[in-house]
Amino acid sequence: MIKAYILVQTEVGSSAQVTHAMSEIPGVVSADTVAGPYDVVAVVQAPTVSELGKEVISRVQAIPRITRTTTCTVVDL
Repeated sequence: MIKAYILVQTEVGSSAQVTHAMSEIPGVVSADTVAGPYDVVAVVQAPTVSELGKEVISRVQAIPRITRTTTCTVVDL
């Protein structure tokens, strides 16, 4: 299973709405509104890197009022 963190910046005042929308996407393990340079941090999982990109990340990026995302894939060292 591939795991990643998605760091999300949203339009002002829309972080709760975006967090809720993200939590409805299959593959999103958790989504939380946070304070700091990002507005939402989500943990996502998928069986493969390809599915992570196609099925999870692309759906997250399509949510209205998201202005920027940064995806950090977890690696085992």
